[in-house]
Order: sequence, then structure tokens, then C-alpha cells
Amino acid sequence: MSNNITPTDPAIETRNGVIYAVSAYVMWGFAPIYFKLLHSVAASEILMHRIVWSSIILFIIVILSNKWRLVQALIAQPKMLLRLTMSALFLGANWFMFIWAINSDHLLDASLGYYINPLFSVALGMIFLAEKLRKWQWFAVALAIIGVVIQFIALGSLPIISFALAGSFGIYGLLRKQMHLDSFVGLLVESMLMLPIALIYWWFFVDSSTANMLHNTSNLNITLMMAGVVTTAPLLCFTSAAKRLSLSALGFFQYIGPSLMFILAVVFFHEPLQPAKIVTFIFIWLALLIFSVDSMRARRKKLALANA
Repeated sequence: MSNNITPTDPAIETRNGVIYAVSAYVMWGFAPIYFKLLHSVAASEILMHRIVWSSIILFIIVILSNKWRLVQALIAQPKMLLRLTMSALFLGANWFMFIWAINSDHLLDASLGYYINPLFSVALGMIFLAEKLRKWQWFAVALAIIGVVIQFIALGSLPIISFALAGSFGIYGLLRKQMHLDSFVGLLVESMLMLPIALIYWWFFVDSSTANMLHNTSNLNITLMMAGVVTTAPLLCFTSAAKRLSLSALGFFQYIGPSLMFILAVVFFHEPLQPAKIVTFIFIWLALLIFSVDSMRARRKKLALANA
């Protein structure tokens, strides 16, 4: 009997999942640099380009990969199409809010949102997947809530942008986790579902100096078209990771993206870091540290029991 490890070996799948997760979050972490190049273009117009060029890139990838039959099979399933329509709505909303936050100098709020997201995913797991929190996880969630309350008391407002980003992407991740689809095929169908709206918006509603690409400089057009690459590459990595890793493990790697965003916001884009926001970040970081340590301990205990 051969002892060779096959491509479907759990260890290889987990390793590949880690690689995909790190790649996705590093790309997302540096994405604000790209969108800052388009600060003169409206967020809705950038979103339109993201949808259009992502659809084209994904279509080419699916055709070259001989996966079009999978798309046809998926389109023939009304229930799956409905679920993908829901995930596409949350994905499109997240794209728009992320672009707006960056180009409106709210990158710190975006960073906080993606720090909150793993804890939000835990809440979704409790509600929809019947997962139970351990005592240290409850403590971590309580710390996060305290941090948000402190900001509310000090500034008189809740971090709505942060909550919206965390909520929309958390729900998107939950929906995609429950759909066992090929990464390319699922993203293509989601993009195709958004494409008619994007094209109608481009044709009838966009009224800006950059709307007609024939009048733009080649550099601007290339930058707009690169929205497809900037959008598609990390999402493909994310959906590939989501199929190979647990929701809690996937959430652990999500700290990479907001950490890079935080550094970019403070060091390179010089966004003001108010004392109340610093306190909120400290509470969130502490909550995530406790949550991560507890998760690692629980995973080790589970492995020890399995090998006993």
C-alpha cells in the first residue's frame, strides 16, 4: 500500500487553507493604497467598475478552467441562486462601504470593523450554527462591547461604519461557508447577479467626468480596470480558505488585514487617532488576544482527546 499523501489529505487541505487565508487578508490589508489612487472617483462608480471587471475576469477564468458546465448547473438551481443573490447583496454592500470609508478618510473605522468581524462571526455561529461560547470567549465579547461603549460615551456616537463592515462581511462569510461551491464558479455567479444593476447604473445614472472611458487617460482606465484584479484575487483566496478551514480558524487570520489598514491609516494617511478610539482599539485588541488564546487551547485539547 502506498504511503504517499494525496491532494485531498486533511493536512494538505489545512495547509493550503492557511496559505489562501494569509494571501487574502494581506491583499485586503493593502487594498486601501489602490483605492486611494481613485480618490477623485465616486465610490458608487468605483463599485460599478469592480463588478464589471471582476465579472469579465471571472468569466475568462471559468472558461479557461472548463468549469462553465458547473455554472450552468448552478443557474439551474433556483434555491441556490436565491442564496447566492443574498450573498451577492451583502458582498456588494461591503464593497461599497469599504471604498467609501477609504476615500472619505475613515480607514481607521474600516480597520476597527474588520477587527470586530471575528467576534461578530462568533455571534453568528451562536445564532445560526448552534455554537456555544466558552467562558473566556464570553469575556472577550464583553471586553469588545465595553470598548465600543467607551467610544459611544466619549464621542457621542457609535462606530456605525465599523459595525456595517463587520456585519455585512460576517454574514457574507457565513452564507458562503454553508454553500459548497467551486470558488471561481460561486464568485462568477455572484458577480453576474450584480452585473445588470452595475451596467444599468453606468448607462443611465453615472454623470461624471470619468464615466466615459474614451475620454479618460490610459493610466486612469488601467487603474479602473484593475479593480477587477484587486477585487477578485483576495476573494478567490478567501472562498478557497473558507472551504478548508473552520470559521473560527478563518477568523484568526482576519487580524492581518485590519492591522495593515491601521498602520496605513495612522502612519501613511495620517488619520487622526482620538483618545477614545485608542481606548476602543485597545479593548478590541485585548478581546481578540483572549479569544485567540482560548481558541488555540481548545483546539489543542480537542486534538489531544482525538489522539488519546
